[in-house]
Amino acid sequence: MGEEIRKQVAEDEQEGLVKAKEVMGRFEKKREIQGPMRYGIAIIAVSASLYHLLYAYFHPFFALDHRAIHWGLMSSLIFLLYPFSKSLSPKKRPSLFDFIFWLISAGICIWIFIYSFDIMHRAGKFLDVDVIIGVILIILVLEAARRSTGWPVPLVAIAFLFYTFFGPYLPEILIHKGYSLKRTATYLALSTDGVFGVPIGVSANFIFLFILYGAILQKSGAGKFFTDLAFSVTGWTRGGPAKAAVVSSCFFGMISGSSVANTVTTGAFTIPLMKKTGYPPHFAGAVEASASTMGQIMPPVMGAAAFLIAEFLGIPYIKVCIAAAIPAALSFFAVFMQVHFKAVMMGIKGIPRADLPSIKATFWGGWHHLISLTLLVYFLILNFSPERAVFWAILATIVCSYIRKHTRMSLRDIFEAFKDGAIGSVEVAAACAAAGIIIGSITMTGLGLKFSSLIADLSGGSLLLALPFTMIACLALGMGVPTTAQYIIISALVAPALIKLGVVAIAAHLFIFYFGTRADITPPVALAAYAGAGIAGSNPMKTGITAFQLGIAGYIVPFMFIYGPELLIMGPAHKVILATLTATFGVYCLAAGVQNCLFMKTTYYERILLLITSFLLIKPGLITDLAGLALFGTVYWSQTLRRRRKRMEEGTL
Repeated sequence: MGEEIRKQVAEDEQEGLVKAKEVMGRFEKKREIQGPMRYGIAIIAVSASLYHLLYAYFHPFFALDHRAIHWGLMSSLIFLLYPFSKSLSPKKRPSLFDFIFWLISAGICIWIFIYSFDIMHRAGKFLDVDVIIGVILIILVLEAARRSTGWPVPLVAIAFLFYTFFGPYLPEILIHKGYSLKRTATYLALSTDGVFGVPIGVSANFIFLFILYGAILQKSGAGKFFTDLAFSVTGWTRGGPAKAAVVSSCFFGMISGSSVANTVTTGAFTIPLMKKTGYPPHFAGAVEASASTMGQIMPPVMGAAAFLIAEFLGIPYIKVCIAAAIPAALSFFAVFMQVHFKAVMMGIKGIPRADLPSIKATFWGGWHHLISLTLLVYFLILNFSPERAVFWAILATIVCSYIRKHTRMSLRDIFEAFKDGAIGSVEVAAACAAAGIIIGSITMTGLGLKFSSLIADLSGGSLLLALPFTMIACLALGMGVPTTAQYIIISALVAPALIKLGVVAIAAHLFIFYFGTRADITPPVALAAYAGAGIAGSNPMKTGITAFQLGIAGYIVPFMFIYGPELLIMGPAHKVILATLTATFGVYCLAAGVQNCLFMKTTYYERILLLITSFLLIKPGLITDLAGLALFGTVYWSQTLRRRRKRMEEGTL
């Protein structure tokens, strides 16, 4: 019987992989290059990975030089891989226009690299050629962002460009003196405050290397190890496959950085299994989407925006990881428990232990995958820069792959990982370059201060009003803009206002970051949920609403750490521990209330009491905690009596 189940699981997985490939094809913007050109692109991609590894160790160039090389390599891959138009451009090779765009973009970056010293010392006395090159570079950056990320990012950047030009003609709250084309083009294109500003610097220094690290982990078999480990640990419990999906997505999210890619990769295996054990298709797709989206907030390898938080605040990256640890764990715990309560209500069992990977065998066969992650955390704790820490983690992953025969990376595997890592970085690089235009425009015009004042005025100085405004802005912008770009824009405009209202700086930035990731499971534009629906064969909107429901804690946790910074591990140890315990219990009650089940299906009044309990426990404070515990005791007593009565009626007591 065990062999039959394994065979069925293999068939389900194969079916899931086919559907995952179809789904990824719908989201994929890149063309599939055929012919000799694919070798040229592979050489550019591998060269980019080698360059960034060498730079991480030797640091041979100054900021503008390094960022120009980074963007030259990234824009080359974008213009060769991403078509001008899916319907009009060749599908298997770059067009003549793609080659022209590539050569001009690469040529400008080489020119900046060669003359960077002169450019930085012109002190505003720019030549006509500088203006022309600046204008062309801005146009190319906008086009690269359009091709790789879609229209929203460049459209927002264009709106900010118009703002720099037409400042004198705007309403009083937004008015400024206005800037000429010469001033705008040179400031945004030939300084470290625009295209080559902090966002692209973070992309060049940190994000590229962490995406490369994820690609190497995946190629070495770490992704399969984490998935097998999750199933061996949780697969036998009630609703095991769904719990395994949550755990594996937690692991995989640390090496992916993309909610859609995470959903498709792990969902190809977990979604068919969830359906097989009795979960409705829309619920299976939603579980994977919700857990995968939260992979971006899980330390130690968080989403790209986490590196920007560290850079903007001028703090070590490890401090961002430490601050984000408890909120991330609470968010995942909420999804895990909702899956459990759903299984209780539906009577869903786990997978027989005989049909699951052995914990001992799984761990023994892949424990070495944990070495590089351990080294990464260790070096970050020692205050190594993230790029130096991940440099050693990458080398450790390659070396440690030879510990086990089945994970040994061949030269071809390393080559493929270097290529995949570089190609996987281009969308973030394009978003960061375009975001540099936005940040530069904000800096030039002083819009950040004006917008912060506007938020303060609209909220009447009330944090209770300012936070929902910020949440709505994050969700609205995040529905069309990648998380990284969304975070950069909102943090530049709103974070100063939140800090001015008394919010701890890191809490303000994490608040914006968290709601940027939520957009992928927030209808009507819930991309991760729609990817999960494609694999599950369910209704996309129904899957999106369910994913929103499963991820509900992720919408509440940011408010929790704003009002209770103890959850960011700030303050005395006893307060941090107490806040964590009560928040965990509050999230537990929230999950039960949302899924309408505790030990059994709840009545309407039990459900209401559970939801009230969750909010009382989530909010820090002795009185609210005691009130919450009293209400939970009422529900517990009610459920216990009803369950005993039911068992007596069934004759099982």
